[in-house]
Amino acid sequence: MHANSPKLRGVNLGSWLLLERWMVPSLFEGLAATDETSFCTELGSAAAKRLRGHWQRWITREDFAWIAERGLNAVRIPYGHWIFGPDYPYHRTYGDKPHPFVEGGIEVLDRAMDWAQEFGLRVMLDLHAAPGCQNGFDNGGIMGVCEWHTQPEYLDHALSVLERIAERYRAHPALHAIECLNEPRWDVPTEYLKDFYVAAYERIRKHCPAERVAVVFHDGFRSYREYVGFMQAPEYRNVIFDLHRYQCFDRRDIDLDIFGHKAKAGGEWRDEADAINAELRLPAVCGEWSLGLDLRVVSLWAEGPFNHALEHMDEFQQHVANRGYGASQLLAFEKYLGWFFWSYKTETTPAWCFRDCVTRGWLPSHFR
Repeated sequence: MHANSPKLRGVNLGSWLLLERWMVPSLFEGLAATDETSFCTELGSAAAKRLRGHWQRWITREDFAWIAERGLNAVRIPYGHWIFGPDYPYHRTYGDKPHPFVEGGIEVLDRAMDWAQEFGLRVMLDLHAAPGCQNGFDNGGIMGVCEWHTQPEYLDHALSVLERIAERYRAHPALHAIECLNEPRWDVPTEYLKDFYVAAYERIRKHCPAERVAVVFHDGFRSYREYVGFMQAPEYRNVIFDLHRYQCFDRRDIDLDIFGHKAKAGGEWRDEADAINAELRLPAVCGEWSLGLDLRVVSLWAEGPFNHALEHMDEFQQHVANRGYGASQLLAFEKYLGWFFWSYKTETTPAWCFRDCVTRGWLPSHFR
């Protein structure tokens, strides 16, 4: 189970224990809510029934079976800082509800861990939303707010949650890795972030030995070169570097044609993988990637224009383009210790839905 163990080929179980409206619009029908915080505050006491139903339906034991049948060996499970219930610090977006979040997520996670064990899947547990929000994205829990790094109690609570996760699952055979924090934004100071990662490592290692469980940290949308020399052996062991790679958010990427997208994946991203492997002296994973090239689908709040590489293609050309783009990325990310597609399932768009991508032949049908 060490960082140098077999390659991790996996998928994210997104919008399950942490909601993203663009992935499950049906759940948000009739609501103004943009994220899990506003979902819970707007619905109030009605949130629990709606969300618990979603927890039961969105990912099931059958999904774990399907994932394992395809030869994947890992899942990354995002969760919010409220997973253990109402002991989190207050944020003004909660209004008059000091503890707006629905309770019971931890039991869902317990079940997920057992399903993973049953089907031989390794689990990376990923703190995806921190108190005060670490990125201002909907997936950080509070859209448009990035204040996690501004209050010591926010940092302390994040560390406490990581330690409790480590303690709870320390002996669970499915636990492979714990990720300190998903996608802290580029304007969170690098030194603050590094101090947090070191503190998180120490909290996790109190319960999970390096022989069994990896500690994962995200690049925080900055160059891997800012981490050269960081968390090195022998003091730090079984540490994994996480980066996320998409081509649908930056205007320069959006304006590329499909040949440009494939060239970036098969060229720039290949070279980046070689450089990271050579310079960082830490194993790396691409913790999120997709076939998504259409900004309109993934961001319900983005300003247009919404041009993209596939918009003037017929169905056959789109099919070939998706296959080519998928293959180019896979070849680049296979250079790493592993990768996790975002996401296993969406209601909205096949390019972000692993099951659809496999069913349609855009991605391989087996990953052994």
